[in-house]
This record gives sequence, C-alpha cells and structure tokens, in this order.
Amino acid sequence: MMRIHALQHVAFEGVGSMAGWARALGGDIPCSLLSAGEPLPTLDSFDCLVVMGGPMNIYQEDRHPWLRAEKRFIEQAIAAGKTALGICLGAQLIADVLGGRVVRNPQREIGWFPLTGIHPWAREIIPEQAQVMHWHGDTFLIPPGAERLARSEACQNQGFIFQGRVLGLQFHLETTPESLAALIENGGDDLNPPGPYVQSPEEMLADPGRFPTINAMMAAILDRLDDGQKQQKING
Repeated sequence: MMRIHALQHVAFEGVGSMAGWARALGGDIPCSLLSAGEPLPTLDSFDCLVVMGGPMNIYQEDRHPWLRAEKRFIEQAIAAGKTALGICLGAQLIADVLGGRVVRNPQREIGWFPLTGIHPWAREIIPEQAQVMHWHGDTFLIPPGAERLARSEACQNQGFIFQGRVLGLQFHLETTPESLAALIENGGDDLNPPGPYVQSPEEMLADPGRFPTINAMMAAILDRLDDGQKQQKING
C-alpha cells in the first residue's frame, strides 16, 4: 500500500471511507488538520497526498492564512513526482496550483446527482450516470495539460486527471452516512436559499444503499492510484 498523508481543513470533513480502505490493507491515513495549526508533513513521509474538502474558498487566504503554505506544499509535492488526490476544495486547490482558475459555479450543487462524460481512466470504476454526492458552490477550469474526468448537469468540470498520477474530484466518493450527517450539521447554511440542484437533508440521507456504492468507487480509485504509484517506482 502506498503511504498516504491527508491534508484536512476542518474537523468534520475527514477521509471517510478511505480510512477503511487503508485498514483493510493493514495501514492508516495520518492527517494534518491545517485549520488547527497542525504542521504539514515532510515530502519524504508519503507517496500520495490526499487533499480534503472544506467550507472555505481557495482564495480566502486573508481569513485562512495557512492556505498559502498549503498551496506551496501541494505544488512541491506534485513537482516531486508524488501521487495526489484532491476532493472538492482539495481538487480546487490542486487545479489552482496547476494553473486552472477557480470560480463560482453557476449553481450550488448539493446532493446526489449523476455524472456523465466519464474519462477512459475512470470508465471501469465510475459508470455513466452514476449517482454521486456533491457539496460545492465553486468550480475549477481544467488545468493546462490535464483532461476532464467527468461532468454533471449543474457543473461542467467534475474532475480532472493530470499525468496519470494527479486526480481532482469535485464530487465526494468517500462520503459515509456519518460524514454526511456531520456535513449537514456543520454546513447546513449552504442549503439556503433552496436551488434547483440543492437537496434537503432528508433527500440526501434517504437511501443508505448509495453509500456502499460510492465507497466502492473510492476504493477502486485508490487501488488504481496505488498500482500507478508502484509502477512509477519500478520505472524509476
């Protein structure tokens, strides 16, 4: 198993189902909670950097000054050849350091909505029209040299793949019933005012069967990144 380190922005948005994936392989995923002042890891301590979501925006550096150091660190990790996975805010941060501008999406997208236009890299993992969890108001432009991974009706850029080892997901595959409940409790203000792509808490939690499905997709993505990272080491 590749050594993973996660950058976490708020206590209520952790690695979710990814922790179970790591445990099944006999490992764990240490996290740095940046909003609490915890330090960034050293570059030699991980193979894959996971950058989690959060309620802040990537351009709110005056309010969250640690964002500046985080962006520099993400850039250094990618330049050092590390594997990277960004989720929601994390995908926006990675897009930003790669030169993809982050802007307000035309619509807030919060709830379960389908993905289309799946990139070949992910086609065996994420089926066309897969219902996945979304919670975002911003979006990113696809960075130079990267390719779009998927789109949705509300958001044209739902993900990107860069050099086969850097992946940005605007959507959430790691979400569990517990993590979604925590997100609703702490981020409920995002649900108002209502919008065409904003579901109620009841709608989001109505079907427990959705969570194992997306968590299996998350595990398959981690497996693919793990395989790619191993191959990268073999190739030197």
